[in-house]
Amino acid sequence: MKKDIKTLYKQQIVPSLIQDYGYTNVELVPKLLKISLNRGLGEEARSSKELEASVKELATVTGQQPTINEARKSVAGFKIRDGMPVGASVTLRKDRMYAFLERLIHITLPRVRDFRGISFECFDGRGNYNLGIKDQLIFPEISYDEVNQLQGFDLTIVTSAKTDEEAYSLLKYLGMPLKEKP
Repeated sequence: MKKDIKTLYKQQIVPSLIQDYGYTNVELVPKLLKISLNRGLGEEARSSKELEASVKELATVTGQQPTINEARKSVAGFKIRDGMPVGASVTLRKDRMYAFLERLIHITLPRVRDFRGISFECFDGRGNYNLGIKDQLIFPEISYDEVNQLQGFDLTIVTSAKTDEEAYSLLKYLGMPLKEKP
């Protein structure tokens, strides 16, 4: 039987990272802190039906109810008023985070057409990884018939790693299909 990612991390990845980087304390080993998903609503914000559909899609993908983000101030050029919904976001932690990451690695990313791995360039310099997903149909939970408009979202994997190399090693050990470092 295949181990889940949380068990794999505790039993195999932590000793491997200690050996690779020479950490003196187990608490220094990089770990996953949270996964954040964010979706800008754009034109969908004007229609409550589209807004509900978008929020329902995020809830279906993550298993958690998203928070609707509202505009802080009015911007006339974009036809945005203060308090108008402009986005939806979800922050996953602990068991839901590990379950989502496992589905992302083993089910969702292999469904992307012409997939050759995700780039090393998406690290932010502090050990966090940012990934943009162009359409929501790569998730098997979403039915093609229920989608009105293709719309993606941004995914951020936040780690406790101090450098990008440590975060790269952590994600590589977790099974993330990363391209080789340049």
